[in-house]
Amino acid sequence: MSVLKMQRISICALKKDRKAILEKLQSLGVLEVDIAVGGDAVGGDSVGGDGVGGDGYFRKMDTAGQKAGFERAAAAADQALDVLERYIPEKKSMFAATEGKLLIGRGQALEIEENRREILRTAKKICGLDREHAEKLAEAVRIRNSIEGLAPWMSLDVPLKDSATKRTVLFPGTMPGGTTLDSICEVIAEKAPDAAGADIRIISSEQSMVYLAVVCLKEDAAAVEDALRGAGFARPAQTWEKTPAEEREELEQQEKTCAAETAEIEEQIRELSEHRTEIKIAADYYRVRADKYEVLGELPQSERTFVISGYIPQCEAGHVESWLSERYDCAVDIEDLKEDEEPPVILKNNPFSMNMEGVVESYGLPHKGELDPTTIMSFFYVFFFGMMLSDAAYGAIVAVVCAVLVRKFPRMSPGMKKSLKLFFYCGLSTLVWGILFGGYFGNIVDIVSEKFFGTAVTVPALWFIPLNDPMKLLVFSLLFGVIHLFTGLGIKGYLCLRDGKVMDFFCDVVLWFMLLVGLILMLLPSDIFASIAQTQIVFPGWLNTLAGILAAAGAIGIVLMSGRDKKNPALRIALGAYDLYNITGWLSDVLSYSRLLALGLATGVIASVINQMGSMLPDNIVGVIFFIVIFLAGHTLNLAINLLGAYVHTNRLQFVEFFGKFYEGGGRPFEPFKENTKYADVKEETIP
Repeated sequence: MSVLKMQRISICALKKDRKAILEKLQSLGVLEVDIAVGGDAVGGDSVGGDGVGGDGYFRKMDTAGQKAGFERAAAAADQALDVLERYIPEKKSMFAATEGKLLIGRGQALEIEENRREILRTAKKICGLDREHAEKLAEAVRIRNSIEGLAPWMSLDVPLKDSATKRTVLFPGTMPGGTTLDSICEVIAEKAPDAAGADIRIISSEQSMVYLAVVCLKEDAAAVEDALRGAGFARPAQTWEKTPAEEREELEQQEKTCAAETAEIEEQIRELSEHRTEIKIAADYYRVRADKYEVLGELPQSERTFVISGYIPQCEAGHVESWLSERYDCAVDIEDLKEDEEPPVILKNNPFSMNMEGVVESYGLPHKGELDPTTIMSFFYVFFFGMMLSDAAYGAIVAVVCAVLVRKFPRMSPGMKKSLKLFFYCGLSTLVWGILFGGYFGNIVDIVSEKFFGTAVTVPALWFIPLNDPMKLLVFSLLFGVIHLFTGLGIKGYLCLRDGKVMDFFCDVVLWFMLLVGLILMLLPSDIFASIAQTQIVFPGWLNTLAGILAAAGAIGIVLMSGRDKKNPALRIALGAYDLYNITGWLSDVLSYSRLLALGLATGVIASVINQMGSMLPDNIVGVIFFIVIFLAGHTLNLAINLLGAYVHTNRLQFVEFFGKFYEGGGRPFEPFKENTKYADVKEETIP
């Protein structure tokens, strides 16, 4: 339950060692670069301006061009991999997300580095072939459209274009569907009476289009076409020098040639797919180099030296200092952070609680001086999760599946491994709660024993069955909620004492404890609680009197002390009364824990309904088969839905009710200068 202490490290070394030092720091991944050094850190030399060629002795390099070049190379490799994935998808198992990145040795990485230019040419060739393939496909579509466009003209035995003799002219075109030869002749006779000798031939007809050829005298061509245009005549979109039949034969041959060329391009891409792994590693190489040159552009450099500074965990600082000092002529300065300096955050917890760090990170990392709530929260998290899911069989399934995945795929990402371990512990908690509540796929033991064996067998609950006694579960849900909330308030009190805020501890913690404990003690012997818990609690008179005194003293103290920073008495009382109104927020928070009852009952009720549906089938082989199908499908769906519900509502109880009492968050995560690879990891290095 801690945040790793950060220190600032500043390294001033010779420029000739810059490449080796940067690559070593990048491979270690323990330094977050933050150039904020002044004269003291670099032996009296000042850092120049932000741009290239500042006024100071140290200046910054312009590495934007090199960085952009590496980024383009990485993008080209990524694009080539996308192309290969489209043509020759990489075979992946259903658990590919848990397998992690490819692990390679430093020697293999160096070999790829030496051949990177050839690999990049291969990647660009793949991208070029993909463009050619797209062009061929577009050409094939164009040819196919042309062939389809020729179909209505196939009975025309002359080229599909305007043609003429010495006295006559022929031009093809289309008219709206339903147009007849008689109607065309009527249009010409009406609007071009001098061209009555024009010959109209309908080539083919469709529902929406009529295809025709018009032959008339040259001097009448314009008048005839104008007359026909008024009735919807239009020239064809394409014309050909050959007859439609000859043109179609030629287009079909072009289509075959295009298909053969397309297949040849696909085969070339398949042959290049054997370089997939090399391209992946090369893409990572260029990506890492781009990150390196981005950092290089931020470093203050003189003619012979350079400076790099940033945050480093205290546990790593000494090792890095000794390693650098032994191998290079450099000055390494390690110092504690300033009071007003907000460092990046790395959480450090025990093996159990570290798996819940993602929950805290999703809410917000602790800022400087704030307590890491992971360890305390983790126990409540697992406790509430199991209570919500509360079926022993479901818990066993979740725990076994997560344990197998973690063991079978050791190379999975750290985030994925933490998530699976989180659900493993939640599965164990669910198993325990299921045994306490007697839930094993709902009431499957009762149903199966009665339906198929004639005698009902019930597995007794070690505690009680929630479906039979829901009010008891409600009371305990609220009790666990009060414990959870009081723990949060207690942590707030600890933080006040740690920071020396004794008055805040008394006014904001002790008084609220007095009020809340007093109200609870007053509620327990009441008729309202007796009707809910179905039991009567009787306190001795002195305890009832003490409860009233605690509640009254706490309420009066809150009214008088909540606005203690205000000098105006009326304003102090008003602010205190407003703060006392927050008791309704406490009531709302406690009632929020009734979701433990709701989700716990939902799991059991739905499971029992599924079992009951399966038991309604006849006692024969068909009934058994359908029972198994309903059992598997129904319980799989029930597990999935309630697993999601338990996860969401457990998070909600931590974020809103628990963290709201003492935790703010807002810290910045540690982002080290490291090898941010996408496809492969080089075997980790440690400082010898």
